[in-house]
Amino acid sequence: MSKAKFITFEGVDGAGKSTHLAWFAEALRKRGKEVLVTREPGGTPLGECLRDILLNQPMHAETEALLMFAARFEHIEQVIKPALQRGTWVVSDRFSDASFAYQGGGRGMNVAKLEQLECWVHENFQPDLTLLFDLPIEVARQRLSRNITLDRFEKEKDSFFEKVRLAYLERRKKHPDRIMLIDASQTPDHVKVNLEKIVISI
Repeated sequence: MSKAKFITFEGVDGAGKSTHLAWFAEALRKRGKEVLVTREPGGTPLGECLRDILLNQPMHAETEALLMFAARFEHIEQVIKPALQRGTWVVSDRFSDASFAYQGGGRGMNVAKLEQLECWVHENFQPDLTLLFDLPIEVARQRLSRNITLDRFEKEKDSFFEKVRLAYLERRKKHPDRIMLIDASQTPDHVKVNLEKIVISI
Protein backbone atom coordinates (compact mmCIF):
# COMPACT_ATOMS: atom_id res chain seq x y z
CA MET A 1 0.00 0.00 0.00
CA SER A 2 1.48 3.34 -1.07
CA LYS A 3 1.97 5.97 1.58
CA ALA A 4 -0.64 8.70 1.90
CA LYS A 5 0.43 11.98 0.33
CA PHE A 6 -0.03 15.63 1.19
CA ILE A 7 -0.90 17.71 -1.88
CA THR A 8 -1.43 21.48 -1.93
CA PHE A 9 -3.02 23.84 -4.45
CA GLU A 10 -1.57 27.33 -4.78
CA GLY A 11 -2.01 30.42 -6.95
CA VAL A 12 -3.22 34.00 -6.99
CA ASP A 13 -6.88 34.75 -6.30
CA GLY A 14 -8.83 34.10 -9.48
CA ALA A 15 -6.49 31.41 -10.82
CA GLY A 16 -9.19 28.74 -10.51
CA LYS A 17 -7.37 26.40 -8.12
CA SER A 18 -10.34 26.04 -5.77
CA THR A 19 -12.60 25.08 -8.66
CA HIS A 20 -10.28 22.26 -9.73
CA LEU A 21 -9.40 21.07 -6.22
CA ALA A 22 -12.73 19.31 -5.64
CA TRP A 23 -12.48 17.56 -9.01
CA PHE A 24 -8.89 16.50 -8.29
CA ALA A 25 -9.84 15.04 -4.89
CA GLU A 26 -12.72 13.12 -6.45
CA ALA A 27 -10.40 11.78 -9.16
CA LEU A 28 -8.11 10.45 -6.43
CA ARG A 29 -11.08 8.81 -4.69
CA LYS A 30 -12.05 7.07 -7.91
CA ARG A 31 -8.58 5.54 -7.89
CA GLY A 32 -9.20 4.07 -4.46
CA LYS A 33 -7.66 6.74 -2.25
CA GLU A 34 -9.26 7.98 0.92
CA VAL A 35 -9.01 11.77 0.62
CA LEU A 36 -9.46 14.66 3.05
CA VAL A 37 -10.00 18.11 1.53
CA THR A 38 -9.06 21.08 3.69
CA ARG A 39 -8.00 24.72 3.40
CA GLU A 40 -5.86 27.53 4.76
CA PRO A 41 -6.34 29.65 6.61
CA GLY A 42 -8.80 27.34 8.29
CA GLY A 43 -9.14 23.58 8.51
CA THR A 44 -9.83 23.52 12.27
CA PRO A 45 -12.39 25.33 14.47
CA LEU A 46 -9.68 27.75 15.64
CA GLY A 47 -8.33 28.08 12.11
CA GLU A 48 -11.76 29.01 10.77
CA CYS A 49 -12.11 31.73 13.43
CA LEU A 50 -8.70 33.08 12.47
CA ARG A 51 -9.67 32.88 8.79
CA ASP A 52 -12.61 35.20 9.40
CA ILE A 53 -10.31 37.70 11.12
CA LEU A 54 -7.57 37.43 8.48
CA LEU A 55 -9.91 37.88 5.53
CA ASN A 56 -11.86 40.78 6.99
CA GLN A 57 -9.87 42.74 9.58
CA PRO A 58 -7.05 45.15 8.62
CA MET A 59 -3.75 44.43 10.39
CA HIS A 60 0.02 44.78 10.20
CA ALA A 61 1.72 42.45 7.70
CA GLU A 62 3.69 40.70 10.46
CA THR A 63 0.54 40.19 12.56
CA GLU A 64 -1.01 38.67 9.44
CA ALA A 65 1.90 36.28 9.01
CA LEU A 66 1.89 35.26 12.68
CA LEU A 67 -1.83 34.49 12.61
CA MET A 68 -1.42 32.52 9.37
CA PHE A 69 1.27 30.35 10.91
CA ALA A 70 -0.65 29.99 14.19
CA ALA A 71 -3.62 28.64 12.24
CA ARG A 72 -1.23 26.46 10.24
CA PHE A 73 0.30 24.89 13.35
CA GLU A 74 -3.15 23.81 14.55
CA HIS A 75 -3.99 22.59 11.05
CA ILE A 76 -0.88 20.43 10.84
CA GLU A 77 -1.14 18.96 14.33
CA GLN A 78 -4.91 18.49 14.50
CA VAL A 79 -5.78 17.58 10.91
CA ILE A 80 -2.99 17.01 8.39
CA LYS A 81 -0.57 14.77 10.27
CA PRO A 82 -3.25 12.58 11.91
CA ALA A 83 -4.90 12.04 8.50
CA LEU A 84 -1.62 11.06 6.85
CA GLN A 85 -0.78 8.72 9.72
CA ARG A 86 -4.03 6.81 9.24
CA GLY A 87 -3.42 6.50 5.50
CA THR A 88 -5.68 9.31 4.29
CA TRP A 89 -4.44 11.55 1.49
CA VAL A 90 -4.72 15.28 2.26
CA VAL A 91 -5.47 17.90 -0.40
CA SER A 92 -5.25 21.46 0.90
CA ASP A 93 -6.27 24.75 -0.66
CA ARG A 94 -3.05 26.67 0.22
CA PHE A 95 -0.21 26.05 2.68
CA SER A 96 3.05 27.84 3.53
CA ASP A 97 3.90 28.77 -0.07
CA ALA A 98 0.96 31.18 0.18
CA SER A 99 2.62 32.98 3.09
CA PHE A 100 5.79 33.50 1.08
CA ALA A 101 3.70 34.77 -1.84
CA TYR A 102 1.17 36.97 -0.04
CA GLN A 103 2.96 38.18 3.09
CA GLY A 104 6.44 37.99 1.54
CA GLY A 105 5.78 39.09 -2.03
CA GLY A 106 2.54 41.02 -1.73
CA ARG A 107 3.12 42.69 1.65
CA GLY A 108 6.90 42.92 1.32
CA MET A 109 7.62 41.14 4.59
CA ASN A 110 11.19 40.00 5.25
CA VAL A 111 11.48 36.50 3.80
CA ALA A 112 14.00 35.49 6.48
CA LYS A 113 11.29 35.99 9.12
CA LEU A 114 8.90 33.81 7.15
CA GLU A 115 11.58 31.14 6.87
CA GLN A 116 12.00 31.24 10.66
CA LEU A 117 8.26 30.77 11.12
CA GLU A 118 8.22 27.94 8.59
CA CYS A 119 11.11 26.22 10.39
CA TRP A 120 9.40 26.66 13.77
CA VAL A 121 5.94 25.50 12.69
CA HIS A 122 6.79 22.66 10.31
CA GLU A 123 10.51 21.98 10.08
CA ASN A 124 11.17 18.95 7.84
CA PHE A 125 7.50 18.74 6.89
CA GLN A 126 6.45 19.85 3.40
CA PRO A 127 3.80 18.82 0.88
CA ASP A 128 4.68 15.85 -1.32
CA LEU A 129 3.39 17.83 -4.29
CA THR A 130 2.28 21.42 -4.84
CA LEU A 131 0.26 22.43 -7.90
CA LEU A 132 0.83 26.11 -8.68
CA PHE A 133 -1.94 27.56 -10.83
CA ASP A 134 -0.36 30.39 -12.78
CA LEU A 135 -1.87 32.90 -15.21
CA PRO A 136 -1.56 36.59 -16.18
CA ILE A 137 -2.92 38.85 -13.46
CA GLU A 138 -5.31 40.63 -15.82
CA VAL A 139 -7.01 37.29 -16.54
CA ALA A 140 -7.21 36.42 -12.83
CA ARG A 141 -8.71 39.82 -12.03
CA GLN A 142 -11.28 39.46 -14.79
CA ARG A 143 -12.38 36.13 -13.35
CA LEU A 144 -12.46 37.56 -9.83
CA SER A 145 -14.69 40.45 -10.93
CA ARG A 146 -17.56 37.95 -11.27
CA ASN A 147 -17.66 37.54 -7.49
CA ILE A 148 -20.28 39.58 -5.68
CA THR A 149 -18.37 39.84 -2.40
CA LEU A 150 -14.61 40.13 -2.09
CA ASP A 151 -12.42 39.72 1.00
CA ARG A 152 -9.67 42.20 1.82
CA PHE A 153 -7.05 40.20 -0.09
CA GLU A 154 -9.20 39.99 -3.21
CA LYS A 155 -9.73 43.77 -3.05
CA GLU A 156 -5.99 44.46 -3.38
CA LYS A 157 -4.63 46.30 -6.43
CA ASP A 158 -3.18 44.58 -9.49
CA SER A 159 0.33 45.61 -8.40
CA PHE A 160 -0.11 43.57 -5.21
CA PHE A 161 -1.07 40.47 -7.18
CA GLU A 162 1.80 40.94 -9.62
CA LYS A 163 4.18 40.75 -6.65
CA VAL A 164 2.32 37.72 -5.29
CA ARG A 165 2.61 35.96 -8.65
CA LEU A 166 6.34 36.71 -8.93
CA ALA A 167 6.92 35.44 -5.38
CA TYR A 168 5.12 32.20 -6.24
CA LEU A 169 7.31 31.74 -9.32
CA GLU A 170 10.43 32.42 -7.26
CA ARG A 171 9.28 29.86 -4.75
CA ARG A 172 8.91 27.35 -7.56
CA LYS A 173 12.50 28.00 -8.67
CA LYS A 174 13.61 27.26 -5.12
CA HIS A 175 11.60 24.02 -4.90
CA PRO A 176 11.34 22.68 -8.48
CA ASP A 177 11.03 19.03 -7.40
CA ARG A 178 7.95 19.75 -5.30
CA ILE A 179 6.14 22.59 -7.09
CA MET A 180 4.54 21.82 -10.45
CA LEU A 181 3.34 24.68 -12.64
CA ILE A 182 -0.19 24.50 -14.05
CA ASP A 183 -1.12 26.84 -16.92
CA ALA A 184 -4.36 28.20 -15.46
CA SER A 185 -5.00 30.46 -18.47
CA GLN A 186 -6.24 27.41 -20.38
CA THR A 187 -9.90 26.39 -20.49
CA PRO A 188 -11.14 24.35 -17.50
CA ASP A 189 -11.31 21.23 -19.69
CA HIS A 190 -7.66 21.60 -20.73
CA VAL A 191 -6.62 22.10 -17.11
CA LYS A 192 -8.53 18.94 -16.13
CA VAL A 193 -6.68 16.95 -18.81
CA ASN A 194 -3.38 18.03 -17.23
CA LEU A 195 -4.62 17.26 -13.75
CA GLU A 196 -5.81 13.82 -14.82
CA LYS A 197 -2.28 13.01 -16.00
CA ILE A 198 -0.98 14.01 -12.58
CA VAL A 199 -3.57 11.87 -10.77
CA ILE A 200 -2.53 8.86 -12.84
CA SER A 201 1.17 9.45 -12.14
CA ILE A 202 1.07 9.76 -8.34
